[in-house]
Formats: sequence, structure tokens, C-alpha cells
Amino acid sequence: MSKSNVITLTPNAVKRIRYLIEKSENKENILRVGIEKGGCAGLTYSMDYVLDIDKDDEVIDQDNVKIVIDPKAILYLLGTEMDYVEDKFSSGFKFNNPNEVSACGCGESVEITPLESIDSNVLNS
Repeated sequence: MSKSNVITLTPNAVKRIRYLIEKSENKENILRVGIEKGGCAGLTYSMDYVLDIDKDDEVIDQDNVKIVIDPKAILYLLGTEMDYVEDKFSSGFKFNNPNEVSACGCGESVEITPLESIDSNVLNS
């Protein structure tokens, strides 16, 4: 697994992120993904616009769409697929996270077991 595979984006996610950036007030915005404490299961996925990339952020550049990952979230998100789904009654980003242990009934929060250790060769390849 290469360093760029912390999160992979589906074509629908790429399309939606591109649309959100184009419609945002500042076309230089970058989507920043992280994990925050909260919700009944303990953690929630977070997304915010940022203009600057912090030196420790993980940069994902896929199909000419750039997102950054909060460094505190990397161990929780490693191997995650970020999708954008629309159905008859709702739409939104969906995280298919292999580290997810459980989720609350409302779907807003999750319990995630972070990887305890990572071979340095994995992150540096």
C-alpha cells in the first residue's frame, strides 16, 4: 500500500468534491478530512474547507482533485474508500472504512479501531 492510499476516492466522490469546490466562495479551497470525538458511537468523520495545507497533513491527489487528511486521523482512515451516494431520500459522503468496528443507528457516528503500528516502509513507499 502506498502513502497515497490512506483514502481512495470513488468517481462519484471525485465528481462531488470538484463540484463543491467550484461552488464554494473560494476556488482555492481544499477539502480536509478528519476524525472527531462525538456521537453515540464515539467518533464522527469531519470535513472542512481549508486554504493551507499543514506540514503534517497527508495530501491525496486523485483525478485532479486534492484533499488533505488530518494527521491524527491517518491511523483511523488507512484503507478507507470515500464515496458519494444519492438515493431517493438522502445524499452524502459515505466512508467505507475497514477499521470501523460499529456504527450508531443514526449513521452519524462510528467506532473505529486505529492500526496500532504501521510498517514505516508502508508509509514511505
